[in-house]
Order: sequence, then structure tokens, then C-alpha cells
Amino acid sequence: MEEEEEFQQGHQSPVLSFTSDDGQDSSQEEGLEDPIPRLLAMSLDAWRDPSTFQDWLSFGSQPVLTETTLVGSFTTTIVGHSGAKFNEHELLEFVRYQQCPSDKNAIKVLNSSSREVGYLCTSVAMVLSPLVDILKINLEGEVICSRFKYDTSIPCVVTIFAESAVAQNAKDWILQHGLRLCDQPGTSLRSYEGMGVQEKGRIEKLGSLEPPKNVIKAKLLDHQKEGLWWLVTKEKSDELPPFWEVKDGSYLNVLTRHQTDRRPEPLHGGIFSDHYGSGKTLTLLSLIAFDKVGNVTEGTGEEDRVVYVSSGKKRKGGGMVSEKGTGEQKMHSLLDSNIKESSVRMAGESSSALVAKKTLVVCPSAVCSTWENQLQEHTQNGSLKLYKYYGDNRTKDAEELMKYDIVLTTYSTLVAEGCEPTRCPLMKIEWWRVILDEAHVIKNANAKQIRDFSKLTARRRWAVTGAPIQNGSFDLFSLMVFFRLDPLSTECYWQRLFQKPLANGDEKGFSRLQKLMATISLRRIKDKDLVGLPSKTVETVSFELSGEERVLYDQMEADSKDVIGCFITADILHSHYVCVLFSVIQLRQLCNDSALCSMDLRSLLPSDNIGDASKHPELLRKMIDGLQDGEDIVCSVCLDPPTDATITICEHIFCKKCICHHLQHKETEQTCPNCRRRLSLPDLFSAPPESSNPENPKKLSRTTPSKVSALIKLLKESRVVNSISKSVVFSLFDKMLALMEEAVKDAGFNTLRLDASTDEIRQAEIIKEFGSAGADTVLLASLKTSGTGINLTAASKVYLLEPWWNSAAEEQAINRVHQYGQKENVRIVRLIAKNSIEERILEMQERKKAANEAFGRKRPYEQHEASIDDLCRLFFW
Repeated sequence: MEEEEEFQQGHQSPVLSFTSDDGQDSSQEEGLEDPIPRLLAMSLDAWRDPSTFQDWLSFGSQPVLTETTLVGSFTTTIVGHSGAKFNEHELLEFVRYQQCPSDKNAIKVLNSSSREVGYLCTSVAMVLSPLVDILKINLEGEVICSRFKYDTSIPCVVTIFAESAVAQNAKDWILQHGLRLCDQPGTSLRSYEGMGVQEKGRIEKLGSLEPPKNVIKAKLLDHQKEGLWWLVTKEKSDELPPFWEVKDGSYLNVLTRHQTDRRPEPLHGGIFSDHYGSGKTLTLLSLIAFDKVGNVTEGTGEEDRVVYVSSGKKRKGGGMVSEKGTGEQKMHSLLDSNIKESSVRMAGESSSALVAKKTLVVCPSAVCSTWENQLQEHTQNGSLKLYKYYGDNRTKDAEELMKYDIVLTTYSTLVAEGCEPTRCPLMKIEWWRVILDEAHVIKNANAKQIRDFSKLTARRRWAVTGAPIQNGSFDLFSLMVFFRLDPLSTECYWQRLFQKPLANGDEKGFSRLQKLMATISLRRIKDKDLVGLPSKTVETVSFELSGEERVLYDQMEADSKDVIGCFITADILHSHYVCVLFSVIQLRQLCNDSALCSMDLRSLLPSDNIGDASKHPELLRKMIDGLQDGEDIVCSVCLDPPTDATITICEHIFCKKCICHHLQHKETEQTCPNCRRRLSLPDLFSAPPESSNPENPKKLSRTTPSKVSALIKLLKESRVVNSISKSVVFSLFDKMLALMEEAVKDAGFNTLRLDASTDEIRQAEIIKEFGSAGADTVLLASLKTSGTGINLTAASKVYLLEPWWNSAAEEQAINRVHQYGQKENVRIVRLIAKNSIEERILEMQERKKAANEAFGRKRPYEQHEASIDDLCRLFFW
């Protein structure tokens, strides 16, 4: 047929990574690098902005290509399809089926609803299965010529990708076994994606909604009322999910071309992404409060009204509704009837799980006290009952939990219980609403943990975060899984439709991301007009290192340059990111206090094999000592900053308890949770114990470090200006807080300390104590413990001991003080050592900010971790 010949001559349209039948993704592209990840937040801050993809590209560095190489494409057939229906150009997923009793080479074919629709023909599977198993190639596919009748097989095009190092080997194998490959990719989805991609339900103007006064006693600000209106609107909406439309009486996904008679479930939730410190917790409590009352009333006086506009067209079932501020009655869609139908449908699909109109809130342990305090402060006494489901004494009785309006738990608690109904009563309840607070935390989760979060049964799902994109667009994938937003909750389709186009500089990925975020999320940037906050000022104070500190610093920097130079000469730099990062952290620590770090940097490198940490346990022990206090280090098992940090021989960091439990209870072979390398307990290394030698400078009376002296001078000057003000000092390094505490006390200040060793109960006590403490009180706070979710508005002065890679993390910390409830003007001071790596880090931040301004947008979210090239520029600038 003409269509088949066309595809044999080169037509292909790739679809996604390969997945093994055991549910483990064998794709090598999970870490697919976004070319300019800090740019992706534009889709959050400028959803309605008319900027073009070329504007986006010109903002930063040019995009890089994906790490995989096109091996080729060919046409084959799907067999055993059992009458499955396909659309032309429908995208397909391939799953290796090693357990097939009749064919050990079997490769399943799935549509975008994860339904099995057949197998690749036997002769093709025999050639490809060894490559999938050994070389980990990626297979992508698309249906062709579906409009013709095929009784036994359906033609499809298969595209093969592989890592560059093995691409030629894969190609040779395929050609040797008689498959004809086309080297040139054909057109992708351009011919049909525009046939109905609608920005459905785009809310062009926010309404305003008052909370029920018999539950919420606080007065909401205007932006909170608008946010509440949006939350209620999304929960009641019966709109189709993004990229779905009605066609010929059925439902079509315009990205995958999959068509089904079953109506996709509405999201009934989304991403609530207002800026840090804008009062999201109170807004969410107001949403929960409506569960205790009957009707929801808009600020205009209308009841249960939802304002939706779609390209100015009148919708079916439209009714009268008043837009905020106009007083004018207009025709818009009222979704009440559809809402009722949806509710009936959801109720009919309820499992045997317990049904309760209750809300489950999942948050980091440090944020639990914020929810408790906000509920006590802003709700009528006894109107909302809260149960704390964490700690050793939590109930295992689901019926007991149903007696409460809100159940508050932590990510680490859920991970520890494995989301198994036999162990976790939270899984036995069909929640009315599940809220993931600080939802960006789950970007660090592994695939199983993300799936476990999605297993929570709920009718409404919310992800709440001030920073939904930190590392790059892949951060959003975990939220799609939690939302169960098919087909985007399947990793191969997310990679194909978003990650690859963005990484390859294809405008489609950018456009899709904007449309997705415009549909499912709300984001307003905090400023004075938004929340009525007092002003804040940010200044940099530079100081000189002492003579002794300068000698030590220069020696350390010279040694670091030699080490990194060896990596570059040996062409192994990119495989030794952790070693380079360790060198940077050592210099940063030396700017604070020489007692923080080891000066014997050269001893970390063996002469026989430069930087091969797997052969030198001592290197790992010393690296963990430096890295455990590093910025943005998270245990991927419990999703919290590591406690008793332990590094594996493959250079991944976990809590000692978490990784030991993982290895001891793994039913199959023991592997690293991050890279799946085989691992055993002897492959784990912890930081060396603190020396008890009395000559240890950390234990002796010593000269106050220059940075601490500069800080104390600033604290005293501030006390002269305002004798009743309180201050917060943030540091990346917990040890630094301990080392400086006595010096701050000796200067006449009262101190409190929040660090990783502080448990949840003590955290809440310290925050409360700080709020009622007298003048001259200084809170010494760890970024990891205090950077998100807590309220420190009792202070009006913030001191940042180090510059941070990620301006979002820095802004999170600042906004613990400069947030809803702050009454005083806030002063933020950065302390920077002159002629040091700190100045260069600050310059790197300024260059990014300048690029932001040149692009004409507020862009607070950048790359969360420094790249290897960024780190090297700090030494060879």
C-alpha cells in the first residue's frame, strides 16, 4: 500500500521510552537534561504571555540534544490485537514481556490508556529483545494506515534509540538479522496536533469567594479570596482533562491520538502554586471549611457559580453568572448538572474502602507545626478537628481517623508504611480530598514511591508548592502520577511529549507545557500589592578573611584546581560530579570556619586511579563528611534531609536507617534505590566520627572566625537601631550553627537553634518559643529544617551566612520571615567573604537575574543544583 511504502521510506514518529513488564522503567532518559531548566518556570509565571518559543530560547543557553541517538526506524506489524481499535498516527508503548510462557522474546504493545492491544510480530521481537535486555535500547512506536481493514495485524512504525556508545552496535545487530532501517526521521505530530488542541476552561478572570464565618474567623485578603474561588471552581468543574476533546461522540486525546468511548475523569484539583508566604495554608483551610457547610457563595452573592470562558463561545448547558467587579449578568457555562453526574459516577466507582468526606494533608515534618498553628489561629474553636498521624503512637484504626476533619501526616511516614493497606490505615479510606503540601518534595521520590502516593484514594487532589519546577520540567511528572492524569502519568508519554521536545529545542514541548499549566494550576507572584506586606530590603556585606584564614583558603583553592585539572586531563570530569562538588563545599565551609573542613584535600585522590571513589572507601567517608550538610541533599527513600547520612559506593546519599532497611528487606537482589547498582551493607560509608583528641580545634577555645565576627557586629548595630527586634540566621551547614552559638551568646544575645537533629515536636516548641521570646533573641536555623513551610514572622532581620545556588531556596528561607502576618519592615543581609568562591557564586546568581530582567519576566525558579560546568567555572573563571 502507498501508506506503508511511505513509512518504509522514512516516516517515523517516536513515542517514548521502553518499560519492562515488571513495572521498572529501563529508559536511559529518565534524567533527560532540560537545556535551560530555569526557563521552564516561565510557563508558571507567564501562562497568558504571548511570547514565542524563540523568545524563550534567546533567554538563556542554546538547547542541547538528548543523550540518546537515533538508531533507525522500520515498519512492522502488531499481531494478536483481538479487534482493538486504533486511530491513524496513534502513539504506542512497548513493554518487554520476559515471563511470556509461549515466547521468551515477547514484546507487548500498549495504547496510551495502558491497555494491552497486541504484540510485535515474532520475527521482529526476536531481533529487538536482546537489545532491550542488554543494551537498554528505547523503542517508540506509532500506528499507520489504521483506516484500512486488517484482520490479523496492524502496521506500525518502530523507532529505535540508544545511548551513543552502543548505537552502532545496536544498528549492526539489527542489520545483520535482516531488518531494513531508515536513518532519517520523518514528520512527527505536526500534521494533526493542531486539530483541536483547545485551552479548555481557561479562567480569564478570577472571582472572589468568602469563607464560611462559622468555621474561619480570620479575614482573608483579596488574593486569598480569589484563590479560594479558584480552588472551589476546580473542585466542582467537570471539564475534560488537558488535551482531551469530544469527537464523533467519543473522547480523543489530541497528543496521543487515542480515542475511547469512556469519558476521562475530570481532575477535580490541580497545582496551587502561589508564591511563598502568600497565605496558602489559610486559603486551603477555608476550602476545607466548606465541607462543614452547605452552599458555596461567591462574593457577588451568587450561589455555587462557576465562571468559565472558552474563546468567547457559548457552551452547552450555559446559565447566568456574574463576573467579579462588573455586576453584569452574562451567559457562561454552569456545570452544576455535569457536576452532579460526575459525583454520581465517582460514588458508583467507590471501592470497598471506607468513604469519608475528610481531608488528608501530607507535608514535610517541619511543616506540621504550621498547619497546627494556622488551624488554631484562624478557625473557630472546635470547628475543625485535626489528627496528627505521625510519631510512634499513631492509631492503626481507619474508623478512628474518620472522626476527624483533617488528618495530618508526613511524607516520611507514608514512605515508611509503604502505602500498603495492611500497614497503613490511610489507604483504607476514600478521602474527599488529599493535599500534598510542599509537593515539590516528591520530585526526589523514586518511581515506586511516586506510584504509592498515587494509590491514595481521593475525589479531589491538590499539589501545593511555591516551586513546582526546580530542576526542570521532569519535576512535574511526579505530580501527573499523583493526579492520575492519563496519559501524562505514564513516564514514556511524558518523556516523548514534553521532555524530548524541550531538550531538543522543539517548540511543541514548550507550547504543551504552557497549555498544561494554564489549565491545571494557579500562580500569583507575591508582592506588596498582592498581600499587603511591609517592605523588604536585601543588601550584601563583604568582609576580609583573617591572615591565617587567607593562607588556608588559598592553599585549599590551589589544591582543588589541581584535582579538577586532573579530572579534565583524564577526561573523567563529568563522571566525578560529587568529587568536584565536595571541593566547592570545602571552600564554602572554609569561608565560614576552618573547623568545618579537612585541609587534606590531595589525600582524597589516589595516584593509581584518579577519583575512583568505588575503590577508595576513605574518599567516600570524607566526602560524606563534607556533603551531608550540603545544599539540597535529600534521602530519596524517606524524602527528608538525611539523618546520620550515609553514602554508597556509587556515590548516592541516604539516611543510614533508610538505606539499611531498604537493603535488608528487599525481596529480590539488593540494589541502590537511585541507580540500581548491586549493593550490600559493606558498600555503605558514613562520616568519620568526631575526634575526641583534646587538640581538636573544634573543642578548644579559639579565635572567632571572621564571618562570625562580622555577623556579631551587624547584630549589635541592629540592636542599637531597634532594641526589640529579633533575628534569624540561616546557614546551609548544621555544624556551623553549633560552632557559632557560643560566640553569639557571649556577645549578649539569647539563642535558639533549629537543625536536622530537632524532631517535629521540638521544632514546634522552638518556633512557639521564638515567637514569644524577648528582645535580642537570635534564631540559628538550618536551611534544610527551616527553609520551607514554617512561620518566623516574629523576626524582622534575616542573615544569610552563605550564598546559595538556587535563588528559590534562598527566597523560601527569606519568606519564612517576610510573609503573611509580618508587621515590620524586613532587612535581609548576605555575608560574603572578599576574594573568595562566595563572590563568584554571587556573580553567577547576578548573571542569571540579569538574564531574567533582559527577558522581561520575574523568574524566581532556577536550576536547583549547579551543573558540573557551573562548578568548574567557580575555579577557572
